[in-house]
Amino acid sequence: MNNHADDGVSAKPVADGRSQTDVVVDEIKRMITSGSLHAGSRLPIEKDLAVSLGVSRGSLREGVRALCIMGVLETRQGDGTYVTSLEPSLLLAPVSFMVDLHTPDNGSQLQSVRRVLETEAAGLAARRIGAEAVAEADAVLTSIEPMVFQSDNLDHDAIMEADIAFHRIVARASENPALEALIEALASRTIRTRMWRAISEEGAVRATHAEHRAIQHALAMHDPDAARLRMGTHLLAVEEFSHDHAAEKAPDDSAAPTDVQ
Repeated sequence: MNNHADDGVSAKPVADGRSQTDVVVDEIKRMITSGSLHAGSRLPIEKDLAVSLGVSRGSLREGVRALCIMGVLETRQGDGTYVTSLEPSLLLAPVSFMVDLHTPDNGSQLQSVRRVLETEAAGLAARRIGAEAVAEADAVLTSIEPMVFQSDNLDHDAIMEADIAFHRIVARASENPALEALIEALASRTIRTRMWRAISEEGAVRATHAEHRAIQHALAMHDPDAARLRMGTHLLAVEEFSHDHAAEKAPDDSAAPTDVQ
């Protein structure tokens, strides 16, 4: 190692046109997929890793930062850099950033993707859901029935919290962590449209509740076809509302429940 190794001057050029930062990202990914690194592994110290990858320490830091944003790595103050648990909820978190940037013009497109994912999740959940989760879904829906059927002054925040909780139960019952993480990224960040529909469309709250009950019944009966049909129909109504009302001003995100992460 020459005297310039620490500052990266000796880093060899990249022959295939990739930037040094790309080399860092690609090589650490290769180390994980090959088994050289695994969930919870500590990366070699910065100086040694930069030399082994043939990059500058500055490029190494940039690559590590990128992988941290992706949920692949995490830095621990004073303890180094580690591979995360690599759980889907971490690796798919950047999808949420894309969803956050959606505009009213493409909101219905996101709702369409959500419908595809949650319809499949409902089918899987109908096969796999246990009695405890069925009871949990029932309790969520029962908790809001007094205001749904008896109150003229709806608490839309409470209604939406129950909506979120119900869909999370279904996604979790699919027992597919990747599918659950994708649904969370979409469902919890498309609340504004759902809230706007509940506020502006007469009868939407009661209709939504009836649809949720139908889904819950299909789950309790362990009927995948019925669960898919009920979920698909339910979410199609939201998707169509989003498309038809794209030009209207929806409530601010602050109007929706904030505990949706």
